[in-house]
Formats: sequence, C-alpha cells, structure tokens
Amino acid sequence: MCSLWLIFSFYEFIKDAAMIRKSSSAYVGGLVGALVDSFNIWMLGKIGFTALIGVGLRPEFRPAWLYPRLVWGGIWGLLLLLPILKSRPIQRGMLLSLAPTAMVYFIMFPEMGKGTFGLGFGLLTPVLVLLLNFIWGIVAAYWYEHGR
Repeated sequence: MCSLWLIFSFYEFIKDAAMIRKSSSAYVGGLVGALVDSFNIWMLGKIGFTALIGVGLRPEFRPAWLYPRLVWGGIWGLLLLLPILKSRPIQRGMLLSLAPTAMVYFIMFPEMGKGTFGLGFGLLTPVLVLLLNFIWGIVAAYWYEHGR
C-alpha cells in the first residue's frame, strides 16, 4: 500500500512539474514576444516610419513604458496553454494575438482618448498594431514550443 502511494505521489510530482514548465514557457514566451514587439514599435518611431505612415506612436524606450508591456505580454502568453493549433505555431501565434489586439483597440486606446482602434493616432494605427501583435504572437508561440 505504501509503494502504491509513493508511485502516485511521484506521478503527481511529475505532472505538476510538467505544468509548471509549460506555464513558465508560455509566460516567458509572451514576455519575449512583448520585448520584440516593444523594440519594433520603438524602432519604427525612432527611424521615423510611424510618422511617415501618419501614425502618432513614438514611444520612448524607458523602464516605465517597457515593464508593464513585458508583464502584460507574459500574462497574454498564458493563452498558449490553450490547446489550439498546437502543430502550427505561426497560425497559433497570430490567432492568439487577436486577444491583446482587441484589448488595445477597445480598452486601451479609448481610455487614452484616441478612440476605438486608436484612430486618433492615425488611420493606419489599427493595421500597425495588428501586424506588431502578430509578431508578438509568433515569437511567443515559437518560444513556447521550444521551451516546454
């Protein structure tokens, strides 16, 4: 009876360890994706691309701007734990990136006074945000796939 309990306990430990590994890979994948996304939008603003296309997004690469993006990127990365398109990381990342994109369109931009879809920043803002979030999702999905 004692050996049966020991086997069951070991099985539970292994199962828990696998879940911790998956969860941490998902979180870090989202965080790394957010770092890439943050660098991209900063660089696009820095080189003048956002101004060229008429988008008023030109963030400064500072800790107060970056840290919340990394934390939220990690939280959104936990969506990778859902069993969706597991064998197709590009499509999976792009599909899951629609959730944070919607949050930016419908919550963040309106709270900033820039309207739904952030059109107050410029007409191409929704397209730019969608494309950058696709990159976030793809990076996050690849990190998750190779980290678990």
